[in-house]
Parts: sequence; structure tokens; C-alpha cells
Amino acid sequence: MIIGVPKEIKDHEFRVSVTPEGVQTLCAAGHTVWVEPTAGESSGFSDEAYRKAGAHLATSKAHLFQEAELIVKVKEPLPSEYALFRPGQALFTYLHLAASVELTRALVNAKVTAIAYETTEAPDHSLPMLKPMSEIAGRLSVQVGARYLERLTGGMGVLLGGVPGVAPAKVVVLGAGVVGSAATRIAVGMGAQVTVFNQDLERLRELDELYRGRVVTLASNQPWIDRAVEEADLVIGAVLVRGARAPRLVSRSVVSRMKPGAVVVDVSVDQGGCFETTRPTSHSDPTYQVDGVLHYCVPNMPGIVPRTATFALTNATLPFIVRIASAGVERAIRADPGLAQGVNTANGKITYKSVADAHGLPWEPLA
Repeated sequence: MIIGVPKEIKDHEFRVSVTPEGVQTLCAAGHTVWVEPTAGESSGFSDEAYRKAGAHLATSKAHLFQEAELIVKVKEPLPSEYALFRPGQALFTYLHLAASVELTRALVNAKVTAIAYETTEAPDHSLPMLKPMSEIAGRLSVQVGARYLERLTGGMGVLLGGVPGVAPAKVVVLGAGVVGSAATRIAVGMGAQVTVFNQDLERLRELDELYRGRVVTLASNQPWIDRAVEEADLVIGAVLVRGARAPRLVSRSVVSRMKPGAVVVDVSVDQGGCFETTRPTSHSDPTYQVDGVLHYCVPNMPGIVPRTATFALTNATLPFIVRIASAGVERAIRADPGLAQGVNTANGKITYKSVADAHGLPWEPLA
């Protein structure tokens, strides 16, 4: 199969979808890999490293899309890339289609088989390609939050861990999945007072046992969430409903009652966000204020640690890419129910129900 690795064009997205070592594995399996020039440069991978691994360098992004049967990306295509797709082509990337009706329509109209990293399942129904980036985003969310609590960046001027004689910051984590657990780990390590909300009581029991009283665990109850958020210095949005839009857990009125200079980091912005006040930002312009509360809502947080993130992503995606390329897209999907769960669009149809429901569009089960 001919595989294309384009350069990411999302704002300050420095990751690349496949490392040179990954390219070498694909070439050794008999596949052809085209890489867009400088695609890996910001992750520390030169064009020469890709050449030595066996890749061909495309003359342009359009040339790469023209050659490739399978496009492997990191982030969702942007409007300037929509016209480059052709019928029968396959796309493998983070899609988050429930948050973008425009991209959904573009993939349907182009009759692209779009396979989402974030809905592809392992045999145990976990999300193996979402997990590593969620771990990174969760860790980063507290680092970012701690920085924006500083007065120079617009926060209230609170040190996350406090000092002897002065209370540490109050951190509220909404969700105890991969993102929430990673955020909790870093927040506890930095000495904050941490409260975690989750619907799954068994997961809360696990956290309670792990942290032995250093974390307050609470069942997701709206009045409790409202009260905790209003009293928080930093709130991490870490809610995921796989393939669907994130539920709105924090209303505008609750945000208006938060402390002036408090910080919100909504990691679930990829799926629309769990705050009513969430809107996507970028690394170039990462924050905005609502009622004196600083919001950081960058959808591609792991892009600022691209070398770590690219290695972690390739570790997770490469086995799937090899299977798709070796068996062919259709056969690979038929042979792997977990990969079939990743198919969001195919043959001009939306094949993932949560995406169709998010936009009020027709859904057709994958044949």
C-alpha cells in the first residue's frame, strides 16, 4: 500500500504521525511511504532520516495526497486540505467529528473512509490510540494551569502547592478517566488540594485506595460539582464520551461565581468542551477571560511536547497501520471489530452513530 505522512498545519502542531523508525517498519513490510518535506522537523526528525528509513519525499502536500492510498495524520484535516481528498482514499487520524459538522460533511462528500484514532478499540474495548495523548494532555493540564495561576499570566497569583503556613491551591478534576487520572497524579505531586468527580464509583474507589486520603473523590452530582467549581482555583475538564460531544457540566452562571483569576483548563475541548463557556483556542492565542476566569482551551495540547508525543503516538498507531496496509483497508476492517469501531465515515455515509447524532445527520451502520 502507498502511505502518505503529511506535515501538520494546525496552529503550533509540532507532532508528526510516524517516526523514521515507523517508516522503516512499514517499508520492511513491503509498503511505500511518502513524507511531506519538513513534516518531522519540529519533532526532531530530519528529511534525511526519513530518506534513510526508506521514505520518498513528496514535492508538495497535493502531490502526497495524490499518491497515497492511506493518509496517516495526527490531527483532523483543516479546510485547506479538504479538497485534496479523493473517493476511495482512507484517512487514519484523530478526527473528533462530533465537534465539527464541516469536516464531517467534507469527508462524506469526498467518500473517504475516515478511521478515528479516538474511537478505535482494543479487544478489551479500551482506546489504545487515545490513551497516550490523553496521558500527556492530562499531565500538561496541571502544568499549564499552574503557570496561568501566576499573576504575570493573568491568574490570581497562587502557587499550586502553597508553602508552609499558606494553604495550597484547590484543584477540581472533572472526570477520572485517563486524562483525569493523569491530571490528578500531577496535581497531587505538586502539593495541591485535589477533588475528583466521576460517575463510576468503582473508579473513585481505586483512586481513594491509591492516594490514601490525599484526594477527595466525589460522585458526579450537579450541586456538588457547582459548589466545588465555585470554590476552586484551578478546574480541569477531563470528560470523555467516546465519539460523542462532551456533556456540559459547568454552566455560565457557575463560571460567573468562580473566584476572579481562577483558571479553567478544558481538555475535553476536542469534543466540544464540558464548560458552557468553552471555545477552542490555539497555542498562538491560548487563553481568554469570561467573568474574570481565565480559560485555556487548546485542542492539541500534546503538540507542545512533540518529540515525546510523536514517539508515544507511533508506539500506539503503528501496529494498526501495518495491519491496514498489509490487509487492505476493507479486509482489515472486516477482520478487526475494534478497528471497525474506528470507522466514522465510509462510502459517503456517516457510520458512527454518535457523530451522526451530534449533527442531526443520517447514520448508516458499517456494512
